[in-house]
Amino acid sequence: MSQKKETTLQISGMTCAACATRIEKGLKKLDGVEDANVNLALEKSNVTFDSSKTNVEELKKKVEALGYEVVTEKADFNVTGMTCAACANRIEKRLNKLDGVSLATVNFALESAQVEYNESEVSILDMKEAIQKLGFQLEEKKDEKVDHRQKEIEKQTGKFLFSAILSIPLLWAMVSHFEFTSFIWLPDLFMNPWVQLALATPVQFVIGSQFYVGAYKALRNKSANMDVLVALGTSAAYFYSLYVSIQSIGSGAQMVELYFETSAVLITLILLGKLFEAKAKGRSSEAIKKLMGLQAKTATVLREEEEKQVPIEDVIVGDIVYVKPGEKVPVDGEIVEGRSALDESMITGESIPVDKSVGDVVIGSTINKNGFLKVKATKVGKETALAQIIKVVEEAQGSKAPIQRLADVISGIFVPIVIGIALVTFLVWFFFVSPGEFAEALEKLIAVLVIACPCALGLATPTSIMAGSGRAAEFGILFKGGEHLETTHQLDTIVLDKTGTVTNGKPMLTDVIVTSPYEEQELLTFVGAAERNSEHPLAEAIVEGVKARGISLSESQTFEAIPGYGLQAEVEGKVILIGTRRLMSKHHVEVSQVLSQMEQLENQGKTAMLVAIDGQLAGLVAVADTIKETSKAAITRLKKMGLDVVMMTGDNKQTAEVIAKEVGITHVIAEVLPEGKAEEVKKLQRQGKKVAMVGDGINDAPALATADIGMAMGTGTDVAMEAADLTLMRGDLTSVADAIFMSKMTIRNIKQNLFWAFAYNTLGIPIAALGFLAPWLAGAAMAFSSVSVVLNALRLQRVKL
Repeated sequence: MSQKKETTLQISGMTCAACATRIEKGLKKLDGVEDANVNLALEKSNVTFDSSKTNVEELKKKVEALGYEVVTEKADFNVTGMTCAACANRIEKRLNKLDGVSLATVNFALESAQVEYNESEVSILDMKEAIQKLGFQLEEKKDEKVDHRQKEIEKQTGKFLFSAILSIPLLWAMVSHFEFTSFIWLPDLFMNPWVQLALATPVQFVIGSQFYVGAYKALRNKSANMDVLVALGTSAAYFYSLYVSIQSIGSGAQMVELYFETSAVLITLILLGKLFEAKAKGRSSEAIKKLMGLQAKTATVLREEEEKQVPIEDVIVGDIVYVKPGEKVPVDGEIVEGRSALDESMITGESIPVDKSVGDVVIGSTINKNGFLKVKATKVGKETALAQIIKVVEEAQGSKAPIQRLADVISGIFVPIVIGIALVTFLVWFFFVSPGEFAEALEKLIAVLVIACPCALGLATPTSIMAGSGRAAEFGILFKGGEHLETTHQLDTIVLDKTGTVTNGKPMLTDVIVTSPYEEQELLTFVGAAERNSEHPLAEAIVEGVKARGISLSESQTFEAIPGYGLQAEVEGKVILIGTRRLMSKHHVEVSQVLSQMEQLENQGKTAMLVAIDGQLAGLVAVADTIKETSKAAITRLKKMGLDVVMMTGDNKQTAEVIAKEVGITHVIAEVLPEGKAEEVKKLQRQGKKVAMVGDGINDAPALATADIGMAMGTGTDVAMEAADLTLMRGDLTSVADAIFMSKMTIRNIKQNLFWAFAYNTLGIPIAALGFLAPWLAGAAMAFSSVSVVLNALRLQRVKL
């Protein structure tokens, strides 16, 4: 039986797009692997596989067999509760059985455990819970987690500095060779071939060993990458210079044509480029770091009738968490005591604080502005809204947009073609342009090999996807994948569900019409008291509306709901009737004086209810699902962007058209059953339209899944968000236009990157082949191309929405 699973592997050792393509192809060849996407910029691979045929360990072995390393997290724990070696064995076995744990060792004597694990599959909390069920406790040792990327940057910095120190004398000697720089003083020592050999050799074989190792692994797996080009180019320069140096022994020649500086300076410049690139790539994942930084580190919980401050990982579902003014809400939960305003801008992008009171849901990482709250934890760890957002953003950044396929195909065949061009260049120069001039032909070969590195090509798309999806997430727009980020800019039709999308999705008291002898406040006091015992949504809306006007409600002495008619209650000794014309007619209440006003309200899509007190008409109240404040402006903006906006609803046509007219929508599809919404979307698609469906309810899920792009309001149901390709955390239609704009900006940025990456190689190779580019300049240009592509992608992080 097929058991589909997904995992993310952190991979180190990739140098260019060819490496990413090779890993991708290698993983896809494994039996049981359904799909694999390798992201060069993030240094991650997302793999979908059948766990009945393969597992994460097999995936890791394959990556390592291809010559790369899978980076795993390490955690050290103190273990309490063990009484003998058998306890340690039980804990060790249980940890090793957890999905995502590659190795776990437990030391009974030291009461400690060390675990190597894949963070995308298992968390510290999962390990603690598993061991807690065995009757033991794990407590993580609070050492700072090592950032593998930062560690790599530090390592490359050290290599670069060492390489630069040895290369500077060689560069000095090279610069002073030119006629126009002959005035520069140069120590004779630096001209000695053996001194140059001594300086160049550590750079070539110690610092440059990474290129030889990478080239060997690539060739062993019948492919070629950047390492092959660099190893070939620098080796050609180094060994030719060594040969000339040996030939010069005993010849009496004081000056021989050497290229030690070419190989050393090339390696130094490539390391510098890689260093800049790594730092820039680190900035491109800034969105994830910002989101992770929002998480609270500790929480104050009520345990054994005592307030205790515990690490956030130790909070469990059901805990009562205390949140003081100015503190972050540590977990998702429900307010059980207190009232406050919460800043939810980090989740929704909306800067205005939201009022919350008992019964309201709060989101972890939001900030409590003024009141003291007691919150019952309902979601912790990987289940919290913030953790889910981080997961969605990581998956989007790690996914591959269709536009990247072109770059992948080209990078797969690029290196062998470049080697061929370099050899042709060498032969043409050696036999035709400068016959017999081996050194000159070699120089042109090296320049072609170095200038042609496909790094920029491999970084063009993933860095833009990372920056674009990360920036969108900061505004509460969560793309589930690179393919959705690309498709969104192609949309031409937006279908909006009415309830909860165009409107607030919650009825509100909108109109109160009073007939003498009662005043409005007096009428609402009786109406509110009568309705407070009803569970009907319209009754709830009336009661909330009455309370919002500052009117306190008394208790009713009797209450009776009359299905299809309304209700009858006794309040302060008076008989209150609220409901339809039929209810009033049944009790012989004369209502003709307000019928025209009632019809007018109904024509506006409102639900109007008549009110009688002690058998006399007292007035009427109207309830309606009100339009969101931002809907009209957002729809106007969508139309200006050239999009056709359609509203779809299950409500009656009259009500739907009233709402549509108010927000400026002319195309309305009304009285659609939930199962018919997906079919309506298909009808539009059959007309050749690229359709986005925007909704928030369970009944919208089929339509969201059917549309080219499904957009779920973050204020809606989990089912809707699961079916959608894009989640709008803010819950208003402004985010729809923002999402399309962000998609357009990202795709434009990708096209710019791909254009310059292709143009760079297309122009660079002929220039180098024609002899207009010295090898060291080619190395500098190659480094600059990769950095420029990443920096261009980072411009997306400054996009204003």
